[in-house]
Amino acid sequence: MMNLHSMTAISRRGVLAGGAALGLLGLSGRPLRAEATPTKGGVLKLGIGGGSTTDDFDIRKLTDWVPVNQAYMVMNGLVEIDADNTAQPELFESWEAAEGAVEWTFKVRQGITFHNGKTLTADDILYSLNLHRGDSGSAARSVAAAIKELVKLDETTVKITLESGNADLPYVLSDYHFLVVPEGFDDWMNPIGTGPFKLERMEPGVRARFTRNESYWKPGCANVDAVEVIVINDIAARTNALMSGQVHAINSVDFKTVDLLGRNPNIEIVKSAGGQHFTFLMDCTQAPFTDTNIRLAIKHAVDREQLLTTALRGYGQLGNDHPIPKTDRFFNAELPQRAYDPEKAKFYLKQAGLDSLSITLSASDAAFAGAVDAAAIFRTAAAGAGIDVTLKREPADGYWNDVWMKAPFCMSYWGGRPTADQMLTIAYESSSAQNDTHWKNARFDSLLKEARALLDEEKRREIYWELQQIIHDDGGAMIPMFGDYLDAVSKKVKGVTPHPMFNLMGARMAEKVWLDA
Repeated sequence: MMNLHSMTAISRRGVLAGGAALGLLGLSGRPLRAEATPTKGGVLKLGIGGGSTTDDFDIRKLTDWVPVNQAYMVMNGLVEIDADNTAQPELFESWEAAEGAVEWTFKVRQGITFHNGKTLTADDILYSLNLHRGDSGSAARSVAAAIKELVKLDETTVKITLESGNADLPYVLSDYHFLVVPEGFDDWMNPIGTGPFKLERMEPGVRARFTRNESYWKPGCANVDAVEVIVINDIAARTNALMSGQVHAINSVDFKTVDLLGRNPNIEIVKSAGGQHFTFLMDCTQAPFTDTNIRLAIKHAVDREQLLTTALRGYGQLGNDHPIPKTDRFFNAELPQRAYDPEKAKFYLKQAGLDSLSITLSASDAAFAGAVDAAAIFRTAAAGAGIDVTLKREPADGYWNDVWMKAPFCMSYWGGRPTADQMLTIAYESSSAQNDTHWKNARFDSLLKEARALLDEEKRREIYWELQQIIHDDGGAMIPMFGDYLDAVSKKVKGVTPHPMFNLMGARMAEKVWLDA
């Protein structure tokens, strides 16, 4: 057996994949460091954007920030990604892979109990993983489809056999959908987990309250007595709630006001650079976006520099119409950066048999803070390329159910993933439930599967570079920019660190922090 994990890191992947591109910055610009000794007590209040009246705790869904953060308050995952972007044990306490990385053996952590007193066993983990397999409507179905066989060897050991080798399997199992519930559980409004808090009450899309799990198993965690989540989708209202002391922390700070907010002596700005990117999604099954030439015209009709400067105030990087960030070790550094080129956009329109194009873009700040402004900037730039863009402003509530993956042309975002394979599988593989452009490319699917099984890093790099090229040239996502994760936190909150995997410390802030006595 090839032991790929101890209680330390698998590798120095974190150094390569974004750990250095993080920072907690106050007005002074000095980095903050987590305090060493947590204290117990108090009620942590979080103002989170990204909630809806349709939210629950169904681990097969979890489509936005509020349900993801709340799920992590109640449930634990199998593997956790730490602040260095490294896979660490959670409910799986260790793992080994046979040569070729097709067969994996995982040990289940012992002495863990669910909120209802049941002891965690391998059966619970099998049940939770199987929720995403087969005919499941899970957003993680395409990821789970790589599992050929899932068996319990004994009460403390699970064996996973893959369809083909994947050296990144522990990272794959860190997906936030792979949380663990008791065997047979299906009451998604009344969740039971092994997590740091228990749900006391929830009004979906409005607020929720969680109380500490007094028998929580992680040392130094679950420090506050309770957590109150207030859903504040409007960014201005969210900012005002923090400044007035109504909440202790907010996610997705407005790029336009972050510098001003950072001057407040009672607030720290948490800046994390990673794989978060903002997308203009063209449904490749709906006209006119069935034509690759139309998609290329639109990709040349956006002024990325202006979007980064104006919409993100420079807090990010230029995007190049694929989802792999510069911090990923498989980033294609030789793919030329696509620039604003109205004449080239007109050329591709002519290739499609058109002199001009009229399209409607569904936009909402539910997609990301400043999305409506970004849509307006795009509309102006596109006009110079003969593309007339009508903006359809959509309500935030219900956006992910009613607009995303339904409107022919809409806006969205993706949080990063710890590996290129995971990002490409979830959002671009043909069979994925979250392939949000409905794009299908047989060569892409074939190469993705091939790269996943390789242990030769150089061969994997060559394939991942080609996969980025294919999406860049043919895909339905126009990706103009990567945005830093920006949170704002009261200085009363201690133990805050940046994280490359989502806002609010990788959606685990409630578990990690404590309040100044």
